[in-house]
Amino acid sequence: MKANAKQQASIPELTIRAVVLGAVITIVFTAANVYLGLKVGLTFASTIPAAVISMAVLSAFKDSSILENNIVQTVASAAGTLSSIIFVLPGLVIIGWWTGFPFWESFLICAAGGVLGVTFTIPLRRALVTTSPLPYPEGVAAAEVLKVGEAARGQKGGSAESREGLFAVIIGSVASAGLAIFIATKLAATEILSFFRLGAGATGFGGSFSLALLGVGHLVGLATGVAMLLGLIIAWAVAVPIFTSMYPAPDLSLADHATQMWQTKVRFIGAGTIALAAIWTLGGLARPVIQGLVHTLTVSKAGVGTSGDSRDIDLSPMWVIVLSVICLAISAWLVWQFAVGAHLNALPLTIAAVIAILVLGFLVAAICGYMAGLIGSSNSPISGVGILAVVTSALVYMAVANTAAEATAGLVAFTLFATSIVFSAATIANGNLQDLKTGQLVGATPWRQQIALVLGVFAGAVVIPPVLDVLAQAYGFAGAPHAATAITAHPLAAPQAGLISALARGVIQQQLDWGLIGIGAAIGAVVVALDQSLGAMKLLRLPPLAVGIGIYLPMDTTVPVVVGAIIGWWFERAAMRTRDPARTKRLGVLIASGLIVGESLFGVLLAGLIVGFNKDAPLAVVAEEGPWAVAIGAAVFAALVAGLYGWMMRRGKAAA
Repeated sequence: MKANAKQQASIPELTIRAVVLGAVITIVFTAANVYLGLKVGLTFASTIPAAVISMAVLSAFKDSSILENNIVQTVASAAGTLSSIIFVLPGLVIIGWWTGFPFWESFLICAAGGVLGVTFTIPLRRALVTTSPLPYPEGVAAAEVLKVGEAARGQKGGSAESREGLFAVIIGSVASAGLAIFIATKLAATEILSFFRLGAGATGFGGSFSLALLGVGHLVGLATGVAMLLGLIIAWAVAVPIFTSMYPAPDLSLADHATQMWQTKVRFIGAGTIALAAIWTLGGLARPVIQGLVHTLTVSKAGVGTSGDSRDIDLSPMWVIVLSVICLAISAWLVWQFAVGAHLNALPLTIAAVIAILVLGFLVAAICGYMAGLIGSSNSPISGVGILAVVTSALVYMAVANTAAEATAGLVAFTLFATSIVFSAATIANGNLQDLKTGQLVGATPWRQQIALVLGVFAGAVVIPPVLDVLAQAYGFAGAPHAATAITAHPLAAPQAGLISALARGVIQQQLDWGLIGIGAAIGAVVVALDQSLGAMKLLRLPPLAVGIGIYLPMDTTVPVVVGAIIGWWFERAAMRTRDPARTKRLGVLIASGLIVGESLFGVLLAGLIVGFNKDAPLAVVAEEGPWAVAIGAAVFAALVAGLYGWMMRRGKAAA
């Protein structure tokens, strides 16, 4: 073992080229994830695409290694984790406290909280990774991808499979960005929508021609897609017709009336369903999480199951303490400045916030890390953690603030601001133990990976504020006062941020329609019971959180996700008939990731052009969409989907 460790120690691992490549991938994928998360309420895991891109790029260097590739995916994993800060931070804009995202405050929230997420989980690594039986589905999958690439390194053709994977990401990105550019010219329509009478009320149906959302559907799978379809039916076949009949508006068009009822009534029902589902999910995980943490920490304390490998070393306790103290000091300064600016009782609020960041942050990091190991980072109910954190924080800050009634708006903003730091720690903890599991399986050095994780946090923290700011200026967020002054008339849904800010207001200012929230919670309870029954019968599950998201999201957003889930299910079944099913399925994941990245990056770029030119449609070549625009958009969309999936099937059948 010692000889093997010495041999591995000479293999390149934490190199400059690996860090630079990982940072570039992080910046690109973080920008894409921020846009996607604000649009549809979901983010995509960047680990496997990053590993494939890394293997393809680093294959140009003869001395590159699997450990370098692992560092790249470790740095880049920040794109799929830290970007989840958009579930809380945009709440400051939604409540009208901010009109944009000041760079240094936003950067320091992401950086300080993210680094705490790394340091909080370092003492847990041996307990939750090295000696734990947790499955870590995404970490194991990433390790298998890296091992396949390493095995192909010495074969004839070298890293042909990784180059094929990189090509899949690229053509997916080009296809989705190309369609988005074509739509931006207004030669093709962006969506098809139709509104009609249903009894005494009104409703509608339609969807957008979005390859990114179709890619999301492919990745989330059939169960989530069907659950979102159920939410769509509840919203538009039941709730909207009922509310439009209860609240007639003869001065509004059918489309405006139905949309208004969805925005002002139905979305809050969806929020109630999301809240109930998130709490139920966390409650269901509470027992195994607590039992697992107690068991693994006991084992770790007893020194049982340690590897004895000289490479099995974390960052030193001194560095962990120093980094944690620095981040807590930055956090204290941030919340103090915010409290003073909001004319609040700064000293007790700062003390309470720092204690919450330290205690609640560590507990949340441990819980999120365990949940990620149990069910995977992508499936971990991170938004539920945000809901519980903001409600708990709001109650604590109300108790210590002694705030006058006229200052409660500032206390709501303070709650969201301070909770954002805790949530940053949670998002990083939700993903970094997956990376350390991948590292364990490929023989990586933990302390080098932990440095890479810190660097990834900083790379993500640099890009998040400007991307958020340009999106806020160009599109705005649903429910925010500034949305009416945004340049375009199509605000981003920002579902989790909208819900969490509404809950903060509800607790502190009692500005929440609890009746509609209660109806949503009742629907959520029924869906939970249905999901449990289906699980007992070993049938297709209906994730309750996805049902709530289907109610909450705009119809044109939900429909392409559902379509993508159905197509992805068909593709997975068809892939089983190819020569190499695993390789074919992996191509599907990479194409879907590319679809998301291409359109999302163009969405960010277009936002910059909208702001720069102060024009709603800066790429338009015609003033208005023509009568054939919908048909053209639908035809190009269908042709690209058929072409991409056809290419994957041909590659799968031709695989040796």
